[in-house]
Amino acid sequence: MVELELDRGLAVITINRPEARNAIAPATMDELDKAIDAAEGARALVITGAGDRAFVSGGDLKELALVRTDEQARAMALRMRGVCDRLAAFPAPVIAALNGHAIGGGAEVAVAADLRIAAADVKIGFTQATLAIMPAWGGAERLAALLGRGRAILLAGTGRLLDAPEAESLGLIDQVVPRADFADAWRALARSLTDGPGLELKRVTAPGVTAEESAAEFARLWVADAHWAAVEKATNRRK
Repeated sequence: MVELELDRGLAVITINRPEARNAIAPATMDELDKAIDAAEGARALVITGAGDRAFVSGGDLKELALVRTDEQARAMALRMRGVCDRLAAFPAPVIAALNGHAIGGGAEVAVAADLRIAAADVKIGFTQATLAIMPAWGGAERLAALLGRGRAILLAGTGRLLDAPEAESLGLIDQVVPRADFADAWRALARSLTDGPGLELKRVTAPGVTAEESAAEFARLWVADAHWAAVEKATNRRK
């Protein structure tokens, strides 16, 4: 089951499959597509898992065991890669809130987001190598973009699991918080992006954005009522 929460510009997608540690089955892919459709117009999007054991534990091996032919394997890879590509291309900032371990395909979903925040006891790893395969959903390419080609080959090639602090030190996770503070922390981060210029920052940090395009985004914020209300508030504080 995939759940969607909409709250004042913030969309939260929760993968809730406790019986499978939030693993991705073919039906989950369809539900994720529908949830992304329904989140259109949000100023920030969070993807997370239910519970505290797993963010996403990869593909659902019981269901994906039916994929046996080369053609079926390609179709499955492209199907879920399409979902991850949609997350990466979502117009607003996307946060992966790692409530639990992000394993295999779960790590691929995590790196499709713009930001990753994790509880301190979480582990993340591209463990597909332990099954004699490689990341199928665009994770290898995104990992290389984040950490460099060498580290991507090292991590995905060995299937090494990283704890959250180590992943943060490498730049794979952006923020690590104590487990007790996790729920409040990711919501506060998401709300700050929803209420602030997160949407505009995602636009101007995209590859190929010109100076004119960046200036136009800035100018639109400058002339908005919210900017001048903030200026007046700051001025009154100084007085």
